[in-house]
Amino acid sequence: MTYRTDRIGALLDEGVRNKVYPGAVWAVGDTAGIRASGVTGVLDPDEPGVKMQPDTVFDAASLTKILAVWSSIGALWEDSRLDLDAPLGTIWPEVTGHPLGAVTARQLLTHTAGVPLRAQLKNLYGTNADDIRRGVLHEALHRPPGEAVEYTDRAALILGYLAEHLSSRPLDQLADVRTWRPLGMTSTRFGPLPAEIAARCAPTELDQDTDTHLKGIAHDFSARLLGGVCGIAGAFTVLDDLTVFLRYMLDPSTAPAEAGFGTEWTAYSLTVHTGDLQPERGLFWHPAPGTTDDQDVWVHYGFTGTGMWISPVQDRWAVLLTNKLYYTRDRQPLTDVRNTFRQLAFF
Repeated sequence: MTYRTDRIGALLDEGVRNKVYPGAVWAVGDTAGIRASGVTGVLDPDEPGVKMQPDTVFDAASLTKILAVWSSIGALWEDSRLDLDAPLGTIWPEVTGHPLGAVTARQLLTHTAGVPLRAQLKNLYGTNADDIRRGVLHEALHRPPGEAVEYTDRAALILGYLAEHLSSRPLDQLADVRTWRPLGMTSTRFGPLPAEIAARCAPTELDQDTDTHLKGIAHDFSARLLGGVCGIAGAFTVLDDLTVFLRYMLDPSTAPAEAGFGTEWTAYSLTVHTGDLQPERGLFWHPAPGTTDDQDVWVHYGFTGTGMWISPVQDRWAVLLTNKLYYTRDRQPLTDVRNTFRQLAFF
C-alpha cells in the first residue's frame, strides 16, 4: 500500500498559501494504524508564530453526527433496542400522534424523512431547550417520508433526541460511555471547552458579538443555543481520536467488547439505502463524489472544514482537518482540495 505523501503535502501547503484555510492536519491509514500524516500552516493567522500541531483540537461540526449520533444509534441497533423501520410513534410516546410519528429512523439516517430542511431553532421555537425539543418533535413535515433525499440538520437533532429516549442518557454521556471512552478517544468531547483545552483549538468563524474568532465554542448556532450538546454539531476532536475511530470501523476487533457499534452496523451503514432516489445515501454516510463500487469510498464532512473517508474494500481511511471557516463560508475552495486529497489518499 502506497500513499502520495509528497503530493498530499504540496496540495495542502497550496491551500494555506491560497487562504483556503489557515492550517491543516491530515492522516491516511488502514486497520494497522496511521501510514502517513502531516501538518501545515498556522493555528491562528493572528498569531503566525503558533504552528498547527498534530494534537490541535478542531470543532468537528457535522462530524458530530457520526461521532455521537450515528455511533450511538448503531449501538442501540446492535443491542436490538431499535428497529430502523418501526414508525417512531410506535416506540416513542413523545412523537405519537404527531407527523414525526410516521417517520422511521432509517428515513432520518438517509435524509428521506421529509422533515423541514433548516433548523432555524431560535426563530421558530425561542431559546428554551424544552420548547425547542417540543417544537422540533411536533413540527409538520416538509414533504411525505420516502419521497426525496434532502439533507437536513434536523435529522441528526431528532436522532439525538431518540437516542437519549432509548438509552435514558443525555447524548454527550451516551457517546462517551458507548463510543469515545471504550475506544480511548480521550480528547473528543462536547463543548464549550475548558480554557486549557480551548487554547489548543483551531479558531473558526468571527463572532460578531465579541469581534473575535470562536475557539472552544461550537460554531453552530443550534449547538450553542442548546448548551453545546446536540445531534447537529458541538463535538470537538483531534486527529488521533478520529484515526482510532476509523480504524475501529474497519476492524472492530481492535477495540474492547464494551464499545457500542461494531462490524454489522458499519457494513450496513456503508451501503446504499435510498433505492432509485438521488443522491445515493447510506446511513449518515454517503459515497464520495466520483467513486465507483469497486473503489467504495464513503465520506462525511463538517462545515468548519473537517472531513473523514473510509473504504472497507481498500482497507483504507483518511482524515483531513482544517479550520477553513476562519476565512469564509464559501464551500467550493475546500471542496476542490478535499476531492484531490481523496484521490491522492485512495487511488
